[in-house]
Amino acid sequence: MRVVVVASLAYSLVNFRGQLLADMVAAGHEVIACAPDDDPQVRARLAEMGVALRRVPMARVGLNPLVDLGTLRALVALLRAERPDLVLAYTQKPIIYAGLAARLTRTRFYAMVSGLGHVYGEDASARMRLLRRGVSLLYRAAVREARAVFVFNRDDRAEMRRHAIVAPDARVIQVPGSGVDVTRFAPTPPPPGPVFLMIARLLRAKGVDDYVAAARAVRARYPGARFRLLGPTDPGPDGVPASEIARWGEEGVIDYLGETRDVRPFLVGASVFVLPSWYREGLPRTILEAMASGRAVITTDRPGCRDPIDQGENGLIVPARDPDALAAAMARFCADPALAAEMGAAARRVASERYAVERVNRMLLDTMELSRPAATARPAPVPAEVAA
Repeated sequence: MRVVVVASLAYSLVNFRGQLLADMVAAGHEVIACAPDDDPQVRARLAEMGVALRRVPMARVGLNPLVDLGTLRALVALLRAERPDLVLAYTQKPIIYAGLAARLTRTRFYAMVSGLGHVYGEDASARMRLLRRGVSLLYRAAVREARAVFVFNRDDRAEMRRHAIVAPDARVIQVPGSGVDVTRFAPTPPPPGPVFLMIARLLRAKGVDDYVAAARAVRARYPGARFRLLGPTDPGPDGVPASEIARWGEEGVIDYLGETRDVRPFLVGASVFVLPSWYREGLPRTILEAMASGRAVITTDRPGCRDPIDQGENGLIVPARDPDALAAAMARFCADPALAAEMGAAARRVASERYAVERVNRMLLDTMELSRPAATARPAPVPAEVAA
């Protein structure tokens, strides 16, 4: 078949969907990937897999209807020119506008909801309620004729039904997130310390402030504990300014490591992974990568974050927006240094058994009727740097 995959960022095609695209090609399909930006590295990596890249104009954020109408027109033109057998779109804007374009061109459509995002978060202001209603209407129109809607956690399935985005009889399938390459993310012994690591876009809703506040409290009791922060800054209103991050560094409360396309060395250098998010996550890939690396996890009791954690076995779940509870969880690892290795080993087992990318991709391809027949199936190679 000819398959079109629509994303809102070119890098996500290799970072989050690289193995899925490679598996599609290995099964004999022609794959065309679409994104608004033209990243030369991504284009080259996709070409190695035999995947073509097409640019489609799209504003990742913003509510300008003229810009979004341009996205819809471009996608309709692309589908009419390429005449694909099916379209797969993931994240909010690609799902909405690729879904509408698929309806207009009578193309088979699948949506992958990797997280409902801040629109469906805790903000109950009148403006957010109005925005939520508008987004729900667009979502509903986009997925009305979808053959299936994939979700990463049980909470998003319930939320989509609560907002009437999907019909009661719609085919909504929960998959274990994007999956994780348990070979690429190999387990290593955690270093002594302890060394805590948070990886995220530097947004308030990701819990950055709570992480810093908890770090201050723990360092007062355990001066040898280290707290590291890795991830890109964000220019949006919820982003943490670079000046504030610099002040935390000067204070000595955290070590800011900048951003990277390969988190593995930083996970090797940490003993416990922390994600105190109150953002409406899908199923954070960072948690899965940390677990596959043999790292215990501290995260919040929020959709997506809590799903892979068995409380007290492979990590600890704390209330969201509660730096005191977060500090208490961190302190447990300081008081009992062996705990990081014990929970880390359990985390690795869970990652391998439940979240291996091969298992996730098999579910997706089977549902979309793209699987290679079992007798001829073989794993598809992905260039080593693709998952960076």
